[in-house]
Amino acid sequence: MSKDLISLVVIGHHQHGKSTTIGHLLHETGAVSQGELSKHEREAVELGRPASKFALIVDAINVERERGMTVDLKLWKLSTDKNEFTVIDTPGSRDYIKNTMTGISQADSALLV
Repeated sequence: MSKDLISLVVIGHHQHGKSTTIGHLLHETGAVSQGELSKHEREAVELGRPASKFALIVDAINVERERGMTVDLKLWKLSTDKNEFTVIDTPGSRDYIKNTMTGISQADSALLV
């Protein structure tokens, strides 16, 4: 049986938890191991933002980690029994609206956070 392919963009205002939601989803579905989460948890403590461990899974480039905000698109693959998802993380800051619009244009559906 073939799985449906779904592109899901996650959009919302800056600092409302888009990357955190995606990071948690990736961990809960097994796309990110407990060991990798532990690594991000240590890094979050070092950055002085212990609550950002799930966001650090998604926000991988240095400028994002330093600023604590997404600036570029991230695409993540995850699979369920019925569907294959491409989850698109987008910036929430108006300074990066072009990147957000690019993510929206690639999506079949959206999650507003």
